[in-house]
Amino acid sequence: MPAPATREITTVPTTVAPAPTTVAPGEPAPTTTAAPEPLEYTIDWEQLGGRVEAGMLSVPLDYADPQGDTIELYVTRHRAKESGRIGALLVNNGGPGSPASSMGIDAPSWFASPITDRFDVVAWDPRGTGVSGGSVDCIDDDEYDRFYSAIDITPEDDAEREELVELAEEFAERCVARVGEPLQYIGTNNSARDMDAIRQALGEEQVSYFGFSYGSELGGVWATLFPLTVRAAVFDGAADPEADSLEQTRQQWMGFESALNTFLDACSDDSSCRFHNDGDAASAFDDLLVRLDDEPLPGPGERVDVNLGVAVTGVVRAMYSDQFWPVLERALEDAAEGDGTGLLQLQDAYFQRSADGTYSNLLEAFQAISCADDRERPTVEESDEQAAELLTVAPRLFPYTTGSYSCTFFPPALDPRIEITGVGAGPIVVIGTTGDPSTPLSSSRNMAAALEDGRLVIVEANQHTGYGVNSCIDDVVHDYLVQLAAPPTETVCS
Repeated sequence: MPAPATREITTVPTTVAPAPTTVAPGEPAPTTTAAPEPLEYTIDWEQLGGRVEAGMLSVPLDYADPQGDTIELYVTRHRAKESGRIGALLVNNGGPGSPASSMGIDAPSWFASPITDRFDVVAWDPRGTGVSGGSVDCIDDDEYDRFYSAIDITPEDDAEREELVELAEEFAERCVARVGEPLQYIGTNNSARDMDAIRQALGEEQVSYFGFSYGSELGGVWATLFPLTVRAAVFDGAADPEADSLEQTRQQWMGFESALNTFLDACSDDSSCRFHNDGDAASAFDDLLVRLDDEPLPGPGERVDVNLGVAVTGVVRAMYSDQFWPVLERALEDAAEGDGTGLLQLQDAYFQRSADGTYSNLLEAFQAISCADDRERPTVEESDEQAAELLTVAPRLFPYTTGSYSCTFFPPALDPRIEITGVGAGPIVVIGTTGDPSTPLSSSRNMAAALEDGRLVIVEANQHTGYGVNSCIDDVVHDYLVQLAAPPTETVCS
């Protein structure tokens, strides 16, 4: 196997000497401000067992004020084998809002041996998530049902609508009060700057990167800000980087609606499908959701009732992969017979609810990071107008008759996400899956087009992200990361 190549990079000084000045005789010399000392990033690694270790990295809260307050990042590393080591591979599992440190701890469950043998797999909890600083924890576990599950997504009068507005405003106020100053510094731009701090702490001139879902957006910002430090990058399941928040939401709901229709058509064509309904699963599904909106099913035990919102979220969870479709068949059949437990369990999986009733902070961090990235703060009226537009593109899975008001009451974004171009970063592999509901193939194609040298690889499958689906895509990724053999764009893996 040939040795991997790297592009030549130029080391840029981190401090700039002040320009010389001239002083007239007899005049006092002007005072000068010395350039700040360059930051030195270090990680004190603690052995966790085998080839795995972890440590904390201190980085600026605000990179515009590098000598100011700091924030801690929890970083993990699965070391490569000594023989044949290429370098570091930074990885992110998406979100935004998902802690990623487990990817370093459990690297072999994420990546095949051609990666784990040759690369130090380095993961971290992005600022605002997991063990890292600024963790977004806006509501308590026993309030999740009130904020997420018990809401009526089709209010019938102004009073019910106002309850949703007040709930959104309360959530934003809670986030501001609980998270404090870090809330406005947890956006994608700063996470990308954190990636470069990690690179420096590792002592690497260049690093490789593998990002899933939102991790593609994060990688795109990093490759745009620090192109000369990019050895190679894979973006699997990428959102459209040029779409505004409304367009991105539209693309996503259209993707989920398309996946749901594929599921219902397959169920109608298969008499063994538990929601077959004499070959008309689609009409049975529509009827079920109307009934759940009119009369929610009682939840198991003391849990929340299974209403239309719970059902929609549960169905969305099942659309992430056709491996969940048999579970959805059973849940829909049970709900039609008066038992909504299966739909509630699917929603709990989406919200990452544990058996003890605790939740991860993924949804809270997702909203906070998204708002830190988005310069728009639509009014209540504007958000309602957007919801009416989305209803036309996804009538089954977006029956909402009001807006979400997700960023309406959040503070203005101090550092909205930059434009993604990847200029100077070299070829970047973008993976798009034909049946991806969350980041449809069209959005991944748009990511590849936005990059200076994006190479789109298409995987034929009904699931979100494509790595690991078949040997074709795995070979493409491994050849690229190990040997820098970038595939031609529009490569198809059946």
